[in-house]
Parts: sequence; structure tokens; C-alpha cells
Amino acid sequence: MSTFCHACGMPLTKKEDFAGANEQMDFCLHCADGDGNVHSCEAIFEGGVQFFIGAMGADRALAERVTRKNMKGLPHWLGNESDCLQGEEATDDEFAKVLGKL
Repeated sequence: MSTFCHACGMPLTKKEDFAGANEQMDFCLHCADGDGNVHSCEAIFEGGVQFFIGAMGADRALAERVTRKNMKGLPHWLGNESDCLQGEEATDDEFAKVLGKL
């Protein structure tokens, strides 16, 4: 059983967190449907941006850089050249500050 979503990094702590409430999935309910079909990079990226804006009051530019850095380090996106992952990433310091506020 995964402890985090392989597409967005969300902690998977209870059955309801998993796609389709299936604890054998590597993805959360926000990133995949009940059959394990992962949503588009763009949809997951936008969900991450909105999460960081809401959770920290970050401006959109910072939220995009943090989301991009976060996603590029996750198993599902390693080696993926999706357009939504192209662009500026948060610095290690910015990323650490953001995660420290969660």
C-alpha cells in the first residue's frame, strides 16, 4: 500500500483517500478515477496550484513553481516531458518553506 499519491504527493492515510477507495492504488481520489485511470498532467497541476494557493495563501506564480517542483519529483512523472511540467521550479528554500507551513 502506498503512503502517498504518486501523482500529487497527497498523503494516503485512510481508505477514502485512495482512488476508488482501493488501498492497492498508487493514486489519490483527486488524481485518478476508480479504475486507476490517472487524470491529465494539466488537471493534476491545476489542482496542486489551487491547493497551495488555498493552504498557504501563496500567489499563483509561487504556487505554480512549488507544484511543478513537487510533481517532477514524484514517481508518476519521473521522465515525463508533459508541457505542464515545463517552466520555472521553486528553489529548494522556497519548497522547504512551503512544505514547512503545511
